[in-house]
Amino acid sequence: MRPVESIRSPGPVDRRYHPVALYLALAGKAIAAILWWFAAQRTPAAWCFFAPDIFVLHALFAPAGQGLCRVHTRFATSRREVWLTIDDGPDEHDTPRILDLLDHHGARATFFVVGERADRHPQLIEAIVRRGHGIGHHTHTHPAATFWCATPARLAAELDLTLATLARAGVRPSWFRAPVGIKHLLLHRALARRELTYVGWSIRSGDCWLRAPEALAARVIPALHPGAIILVHEGPAVPAPVRVAGIARLLEELHRAGYTCVLPRADQLR
Repeated sequence: MRPVESIRSPGPVDRRYHPVALYLALAGKAIAAILWWFAAQRTPAAWCFFAPDIFVLHALFAPAGQGLCRVHTRFATSRREVWLTIDDGPDEHDTPRILDLLDHHGARATFFVVGERADRHPQLIEAIVRRGHGIGHHTHTHPAATFWCATPARLAAELDLTLATLARAGVRPSWFRAPVGIKHLLLHRALARRELTYVGWSIRSGDCWLRAPEALAARVIPALHPGAIILVHEGPAVPAPVRVAGIARLLEELHRAGYTCVLPRADQLR
């Protein structure tokens, strides 16, 4: 397998970025405490205490929400190019077939893998890289319901265990995506320390609740634009009629529309 340096594309870690939503909420609570003790009316204090939380909640739970960490949702290009991203693998049944489909269409994709699944199938990680595709970080256990409220120690474990697993396979990822796009209050600093860059998406395929492969392409194609980041999934979370077949149909429709699936450079991310 190729050495780490040859398969890593360093991400644009912006250490100057500040989690403004979090700072705003903390400032609001400090002002509220002052008003509570010194103001004649306590209604302004209540407003200052709770109103900034709206911005925090949006940044936390909206997949494209900014304010806690920089979320990249597209890339700059003047060509008909898109970035196909595949979450939740590797899967012993789906990944090999998806790789064959990508080869058939001359397409490139980034697989955002779950660490514990990568640990079970290191040969699939090797196959993904060997066949010219990218690896992204999608936490170690995919704690979709609890990632946002994880303790600092749990957050660190979700990041570090996957990095260690991938390192054993000779891979050092640059991209990170949280489960279902729900972030964590301390995520920006945790990612910056590990030189990981958060990647969201422009187009969500909705494949996990669709019932026919044609429906996946029907959702994605009308929203296409150059530089779009497309989100699809692999594995048992996708209904059986859509698993792999949905990606196959999507690749056909992308080709028909004149779009190429590429791996963008770090400096293209927006």
